[in-house]
Amino acid sequence: MEGRYTLIERVQALLGDEQGTLHKEAPYRVALCYPSPYHVGMSSLGYQAMYGEIHAHPGATAERAFLPDDVEVYRRTRTPLFTFESQTPVSSFHMLAFSVAYELELTGLFSMLELSGIPVLKEERDERHPLVVAGGPLTFSNPDPLEPFVDVLVQGEADDLIHVLLEAAASMEKDALLTHLASIPGFRVAGRGGKRYHVAKATDSRLPARSAIVTPHTELRSMFLIEPERGCSRGCHYCVMRRTTNGGMRTVPPERVLSLIPEHAKRVGLVGAAVTDHPRIVELLRTLVDSGRAVGVSSLRADRLTQELVDQLRRGGATNLTVAADGASQRMRELVDRKHSEEQIIRAANFAKTAGMRQLKVYNVVGLPLEEDADVDELARFTVELSKILPVALGVAPFVAKRNTPLDGAPFAGIREVEGRLERLRKGLKGRAEVRPTSARWAWVEYMLAQCGPEAGLAAMDAWKAGGGFAAFKRAFKERDCQPFVARRVEDGRRRPTEWPTVENVAPPYV
Repeated sequence: MEGRYTLIERVQALLGDEQGTLHKEAPYRVALCYPSPYHVGMSSLGYQAMYGEIHAHPGATAERAFLPDDVEVYRRTRTPLFTFESQTPVSSFHMLAFSVAYELELTGLFSMLELSGIPVLKEERDERHPLVVAGGPLTFSNPDPLEPFVDVLVQGEADDLIHVLLEAAASMEKDALLTHLASIPGFRVAGRGGKRYHVAKATDSRLPARSAIVTPHTELRSMFLIEPERGCSRGCHYCVMRRTTNGGMRTVPPERVLSLIPEHAKRVGLVGAAVTDHPRIVELLRTLVDSGRAVGVSSLRADRLTQELVDQLRRGGATNLTVAADGASQRMRELVDRKHSEEQIIRAANFAKTAGMRQLKVYNVVGLPLEEDADVDELARFTVELSKILPVALGVAPFVAKRNTPLDGAPFAGIREVEGRLERLRKGLKGRAEVRPTSARWAWVEYMLAQCGPEAGLAAMDAWKAGGGFAAFKRAFKERDCQPFVARRVEDGRRRPTEWPTVENVAPPYV
């Protein structure tokens, strides 16, 4: 039977394959937690950046902890969740700092607290327990469901705020600390006043974020991640990283990016919301490839691609070209202000073919407001046209409206409706392209968490306790009377912040 020592040996094996692991003795100790498994967490640039920032703070040190791949083994063997660097129980640290990327990671946070022996609800914790903090990409849109479980929310870019937090936490008792942080923009402490929603912006001197550790055991195998830019200058209506979120796009000179890449990094990932909008991106790619490194880019915009840029990606080892259309038809793309046309995507496919790539991957959404069957038919027709240039893999996700975007409050299209549109798309394609859909059911769960308040977090806890299946979430949302933001707007007669078209009468989403 698998036991505690086997679990420790697994972690030690992962550590043995890492380059750049940080070790430091300091009086204030932080367990840096990621509520998904190691291979996902170590692919997160934000998580890795916080690891480096905490170690850079003179009085603090960080050790990492992840949601185990085998939670049930930890439960069965009564193994407390422990950190990677020293295999020390997480509960012995002064602070647990969670980086939460998106809504469905809430249950991972619950499991990590449970395995640590720490009460999930903050109201059940006292001075004996570590301070529980959460930040990460989720805080750019709607962190409300996290409120019942964390002492402090760090909203937005935490590069500077983490140092403010560490300085205060090391010198203040918990109650005084919470009152103090509530008065500082960027921190949210429920029930203590202060600004409820504030997306912090890091000072430019903190840029770029980059990996501390390179490991083969990630989604991006042995890749050093670094950002040549942060933010976005575009205004896509569905996106939490649009130009109004945090001051638009801030670029980093290629010379600085190159100076921060370690010699041992043979694969480099350029990460950002709009990397190909960087005015010197081709120059940066060419220099990296000429140095003998493989290179990847996280966000390719079809309207910014050139043959030279795609050629450099191919020279850097890319065999597929990935672009996002984010609208089943041109009408839908115009609705969400997505600045792409069919002509630009066709041109990108031809660039990829000329460069010798094997496949074009296109990300798209279905279920936008006012979408009709004709829009899905247009997507099928256009995808077939693309497939005549290069084999196509079509990633299709149901639209989920996010808070604090122009499409905030847009209703979910419906599980049956989304599944029907996916089936219509498959029939229209007639096998000419591979379709990789995201589950409509779990997209609806994500929508409920994205559009509801703290009560949705409590519902997620109920569902997690009941096994975490879809039926458990559906029942929990109903029992907690979770009402998405669009329903409240209709009932309260409040005016939408922007004039976007939608269905005015929304039925309760539980049927």
